[in-house]
Amino acid sequence: MSSQHAAGAGARSAAAGSATPRVVAVIPARGGSKGVPGKNLRRVAGRSLVERAVDACIAATAIDAVYVSTDDVGIAAAARAAGSEVVERPADLSGDTASSESALLHALDTLAAAGGDPEVVVFVQCTSPFIDPADLDEAVRRVTGGEADAVFAAVPTYEFLWRSGSDGQASGINHDAAYRPRRQDREPHFRETGAFYVMSVAGFRSARHRFFGRTQIVPVAELSAVEIDHDHDLVLASALAAALDPRVDVDVDVVITDFDGVHTDDSAIVNEDGYESVRVSRSDGLGIERLRKAGVPILILSKETNRVVRARAAKLGVEVLHGIEAKAEVVRDWLQRQGVDPARAAYLGNDINDLGPMREVGWPVAVANAHPEVRQAARLVLSRSGGSGAVRELCDLVLSRRAPATAGPGSTGSAAPPAGADGALATSGSR
Repeated sequence: MSSQHAAGAGARSAAAGSATPRVVAVIPARGGSKGVPGKNLRRVAGRSLVERAVDACIAATAIDAVYVSTDDVGIAAAARAAGSEVVERPADLSGDTASSESALLHALDTLAAAGGDPEVVVFVQCTSPFIDPADLDEAVRRVTGGEADAVFAAVPTYEFLWRSGSDGQASGINHDAAYRPRRQDREPHFRETGAFYVMSVAGFRSARHRFFGRTQIVPVAELSAVEIDHDHDLVLASALAAALDPRVDVDVDVVITDFDGVHTDDSAIVNEDGYESVRVSRSDGLGIERLRKAGVPILILSKETNRVVRARAAKLGVEVLHGIEAKAEVVRDWLQRQGVDPARAAYLGNDINDLGPMREVGWPVAVANAHPEVRQAARLVLSRSGGSGAVRELCDLVLSRRAPATAGPGSTGSAAPPAGADGALATSGSR
């Protein structure tokens, strides 16, 4: 559990002693998205959009309880797994024309029928994958503190906005086209992001929409204000995740890696007799040695049947399975034989044939130069590329979660020595 999650969980434990939570988050997440099919279960950096929304709410210390309103069994399961309660939304409130307000009112009515009577509702949308829990806390503080009745997230902007009329002529919306002040001489306007809205329950029930009474804005970072409406938004969000998501240690009990493109740079040297050589990183070897000494089992899993893979695994002293086509099935069976919960396993990959096994573990990890689909599926994208210290980086992240004594001398945190200084060649006799 992250420090943010721990703080949020602590607040909810204290709130649990009261008869009803004062502040509840409601996350509407229906299953019938048209623009991006299955949108709320689509992943950004290894976590579904609904999971990301739940995580943000759980990490916010001011929120006492989290509910996902959905008509979809898969979304409900993902929400519960992430730590949320679920409100089953009826079909007549789940169609394309159903408003978010109707889902919120239904959720509040459901809570009221069960004896719940919250004072503040936090309406969070899954389409914003980078919600900062601190922004949620600030918005809640303003409502509970009596400063505002409704607060929403928005990005400050100094853009000149225009509209095009029916005659094709352009006219300024937020400026006089004849006057062009400098940015520093202008007050910003604000663009609503849709990420969250915090409202007094009484005011919302009376107004039946999200803007009423004293309405305020919580400015949020522009870089984080990505909204998922199209497939290309998922690609953009996945690229931003490495910069915007908090860096976390990898808390696992076993590590599984691909070989080509992970231990190597995905290239091979073939001599005139057909013998192959690949370049590997000595720092990777040291990382694996330290991981083994810490008692963490390691498996190398490769699609290729090649003696170089077996030779490198023998050198490292780890188990290897190669010539594997059905990687996902093999990972599932291997974890079962090891008696390891898949949620406690990491898989490090680089290409699309790693997507299957990545879905089998709690920590799908990608090297820095992985295929875009692999980066999107990964819960963590490393800073180093395959063959250039990526394996060492993952080993150090795993070790940092364990007792300091297991790290041993020479620990470098998540930084690995430059691969160019310590590369080695592994040679195969196979043709």
